[in-house]
Amino acid sequence: MAQYAILIHTKAHIDEAEVVPGAREAHERHFEDLVNSGALVAAFALQPADTATSIRGDVVTDGPFVDAKEVIAGFAIIEAPDLDAALKIARANPATQQGGGVEVRPIEGGFIADRPATA
Repeated sequence: MAQYAILIHTKAHIDEAEVVPGAREAHERHFEDLVNSGALVAAFALQPADTATSIRGDVVTDGPFVDAKEVIAGFAIIEAPDLDAALKIARANPATQQGGGVEVRPIEGGFIADRPATA
């Protein structure tokens, strides 16, 4: 079965007034649905973009790689029989209803070490 990356985009700067009530719970339910369906291979939520450190050549700077209106808030790797099925799964991501969006890209190759992510 093919694997696809779902890159979850959100606004780079979200004011407290823009926070959608129940947003986190909706993402947790979506995650549980993916686990229960057997489609989920891996998923990671990222800390805010202002915690990023970028490297370009020999220059190291605080902050995201580029100044943008949207940033990647997290990503998931799923298995689906084809792109249409992957898009159907991606459309269910709560980010698509909370002012953000998702990008779906086929996986060319990769590796997952047998250890959990740590904060």
